[in-house]
Amino acid sequence: MWIFNSVFGKLFDLIFLPFRNMSPWIGMVLTSLLTGFLMLLVFRFTSNQKGIRKAKNRIKAHLLEFRLFKDSLSISLKAQGNILRNNLKYLRYYGKPMLIMIIPLILILFQLNLWFGYQSLTPGEAAILRVELEEGIDLLNMEFKIESSTGFDIETPPLRIVEEREINWRLRAREKGIHDLILVADGHRITKKVAVAQNLLSKISPLRARRNFINELLNPGESPLSGDLPFKVIEVKYPAKNMNLFGWYIHWLIIYVALAVIFSFAFKGVFKVEI
Repeated sequence: MWIFNSVFGKLFDLIFLPFRNMSPWIGMVLTSLLTGFLMLLVFRFTSNQKGIRKAKNRIKAHLLEFRLFKDSLSISLKAQGNILRNNLKYLRYYGKPMLIMIIPLILILFQLNLWFGYQSLTPGEAAILRVELEEGIDLLNMEFKIESSTGFDIETPPLRIVEEREINWRLRAREKGIHDLILVADGHRITKKVAVAQNLLSKISPLRARRNFINELLNPGESPLSGDLPFKVIEVKYPAKNMNLFGWYIHWLIIYVALAVIFSFAFKGVFKVEI
């Protein structure tokens, strides 16, 4: 899974490369537009276009029938039943393309979350480093050390939370860059990236997790932790980043879905797709 994430992630690196110093809205509009095109192509080649067109025409015809004969109870009820039946048939035609689209869309969403979900630390800003250990590990008798770096300062000793199998530190950003945080525990050396003062559109990976399919799917930003290590999660708590829409701060996923749908309907005629 990590090999796929690396290759797929490089594609997004390439797409966003010209826009890293621009507003995140540029990258958001571009990815939404490309997603809209992808949805139209998948829909065109995997859906029953004739069936969709036929169902829509029948729904329109029965709506007209309902309006013309609204004074006739029997005809109105029959028209409403036909409208419902054709609506269900219309929705059924969406099943196959939606099932095909859901897999690439999920993969795209996890990649986009790295670019639009978090903002890097600013110099002087504090953040929490959280390390979660596997079950059965005695964290009270383990030695932990974070090697010094020019990019950040470690301001607190390790706070051990036995019930949660967690150790927390507070770190404070110092210099711009992508810095390596090196955690040493019982002879194991683990690296975690820390992003400070990055571009407006930057790839921020908050978490490294233990190797398994779900963890690697959900966290494609950094290579997974080896299964023979005692660590389950190493996480830097970055501030959340929302899209600024005329003073309203909206989660990027809402903007992305809305734009992708708008572009899909706007270009359906160009792709000759019946939706």
